[in-house]
Amino acid sequence: MPLPPEHSETERRRRGQIRLAAIVMAATMVLWMGASFVGGQLGLPPRFAFLFDLAAIAALVWALAVTYWVWKARREDASDR
Repeated sequence: MPLPPEHSETERRRRGQIRLAAIVMAATMVLWMGASFVGGQLGLPPRFAFLFDLAAIAALVWALAVTYWVWKARREDASDR
């Protein structure tokens, strides 16, 4: 279904943001599991495991925030109609 011309650019930008958030979530989980596995195999100290955990949490919080902002903007647009 084609979007109205006045909303197409905004919606395209929102879809791009959601797509980026999804990619970040998927890549974060793969990298996090990989880093945990490699760290265990190499015998890295636990502080590196915590570093990997904090980096993954930061990426997931960012993705959650982007998803929330897009959801909120879509709800505001729907209430304006």
